[in-house]
Formats: sequence, structure tokens, C-alpha cells
Amino acid sequence: MNDHTTHPLTLFRYCPRCGSEHFEVHNEKSKRCAHCGFVYYFSSAAATVAVITNDRRELLVCRRAKDPAKGTLDLPGGFIDMYETGEEGVRREVREETGLEVLSADYLFSLPNIYEYSGFMVHTLDLFFGCTVADARRLEAADDVAAAFFLPLSEIHPEDFGLESVRKGMALILDELKATSPLS
Repeated sequence: MNDHTTHPLTLFRYCPRCGSEHFEVHNEKSKRCAHCGFVYYFSSAAATVAVITNDRRELLVCRRAKDPAKGTLDLPGGFIDMYETGEEGVRREVREETGLEVLSADYLFSLPNIYEYSGFMVHTLDLFFGCTVADARRLEAADDVAAAFFLPLSEIHPEDFGLESVRKGMALILDELKATSPLS
């Protein structure tokens, strides 16, 4: 298992194009094969985060069923699949994790993150979307979510969220909400 200080390119030993062991550091973002000339650039994977509130000033939160950060709070979301837009990805993830149908998804902001998956540190760019959903009474935890529930905004504490980008995102969201109206 690697940590945040191990550069992900060190894990790639062979050229993915020709299989040569002469897959060497090209610069801080890429490796180049001395045999076939293939250059591989390491970049962030795209992921989504859904910010869903109801008319009672509550936020939909999830409890993580799996590592990383198993048992901590999270927001619905996950990796965007190939050929999906961010909006399609957030709709699919919300449906998979909560059973809810997203009616609209409005881009809010993005934050970088490092997410451990299968012992590999995946660099992500987490796209936060403000979402409205149909019939929140149909809420049901599924997929990699142990529990899903609405929590009053006044009881939200960023430090309770297990993933760094979500903690930072919650701090930004709460600051914005406090600036527009009190949370209590």
C-alpha cells in the first residue's frame, strides 16, 4: 500500500502499450517508454458529490459502508464512468446509493482529493453538484452506503466527514449558507 507521498507513477513499471520494462520518468506527470516512445500522463479521475437539501433545512448524508473512512459521514457520489457527463454521473450515483431520482444537478465547485481504492491512491477531481430529487421519502441506503438520512444543517460538522474533499466542501457550503441566512 502506498501513501500520499508516493508518486503514483512509481507503481507503473511496464509500458502499457508494448510491455517494455524501459518505462521511464519523462517529467513529474508522465512516463515515457524508451522502446516504443509511448508517453503516459497521470491525471485525476473525475468523481461527483451530491449536495441535497430539503425544505426543512436538512442535508442528505450517508454513512460509509466500506473503506476508506468506513463508518464516517459522506455525501452521495462516486466515480464518473467513461462516456458520462458529470450530471449523468451524479444522477447515477445518487440513484445507486440512495434510490432517489435526481431532477436537476447544478454544478457548484470542484476540489481535488486522494482516494484509496484497492490499495491504490487514486487522485480525483471531485465535482460538487447542488441536486434536487423526486420524492425523498423513497430514500433507501444501497450500494456502498450503510445508512442514508437527512441531518439538520445546524448539526453538520465538517470534521465528521471521512473524506478530505468532502470535509473541505462542507466547510465551503456551510460558510456560504451562514452568509446568506443563519443555520439554526
